[in-house]
Amino acid sequence: MAKLGLITDGISRDLEHALQVMTDADLEYAELQFVWDKEVGDLDDDEMALVADLVERYGVKIPCITRHNFVGLLVGNTEIGDANHQKHMAALGRCIEMAKTFDTKLVRIMSFRKEMIIFGYNGAEVWNASKGAWDQLVTLLKPAVKLAEENDITLVVETGNNAMIASAYLGRKLIDDLSTDHLKVLWDPANTLYCTEEVYPAGYDALRGGYLGHLHIKDCNVDIAKASVQQCELGTGQMAPYLDDLAAALVADEYDGVISLESVYHPTGGTFEEGFQASVGRFKEIFG
Repeated sequence: MAKLGLITDGISRDLEHALQVMTDADLEYAELQFVWDKEVGDLDDDEMALVADLVERYGVKIPCITRHNFVGLLVGNTEIGDANHQKHMAALGRCIEMAKTFDTKLVRIMSFRKEMIIFGYNGAEVWNASKGAWDQLVTLLKPAVKLAEENDITLVVETGNNAMIASAYLGRKLIDDLSTDHLKVLWDPANTLYCTEEVYPAGYDALRGGYLGHLHIKDCNVDIAKASVQQCELGTGQMAPYLDDLAAALVADEYDGVISLESVYHPTGGTFEEGFQASVGRFKEIFG
């Protein structure tokens, strides 16, 4: 049976309210990102104890500690050991300790700020590509991977539309170049629409063979020329043609990780909780 969950702040940053709504919808896995007025990894000991009490009371499991580690940093302006890198490494360390508290093996990382063209050929390597950006990304993430290996934690790098790892293809390449079993891809296929990667079969095929660690599901309409994204009910946007095939492939390949609904849609004039209610039924129908 599929392991279905939710990023809790997609309903509310009030954790107890979010847990009540998601368990009423028969979702078992509560993915933690923002809780109350803080991002996970910033909670103090008392707040952690309250989270633990709520998790136990509502009988949910925590699949991933989903902090925005290494988000938005420019690889060209970052070096190992500088202030920004140290800040994010310290936050990652706190997330790893939180993962141990909640008996999960997954901690999210992001992949710095997107460079539009990373690789170039036949002249593009001179005129268009961001020289050295990929090698620097690999270098900057080595200490994070080492920390994960030392703590027997798996990092999951999200495919982000504003990140260096914008596609399943690049996520696989990063793992190969780092040569580690402690990094997987947190695949958000809706995000990869913004780099024009075909979700299925191309994106999914890139992650076959043990590269997929965690999955976020949402739907949206992207317009790259207008630099815009519109979130929408699941099954009504540009993800719609891929959802059934993707769900079938996950079953056929015996994917045993969690599939989290990322509830970032709200109807015009409405709330994110209303957006969750508009999509959760279809989510369970497709992936349940």
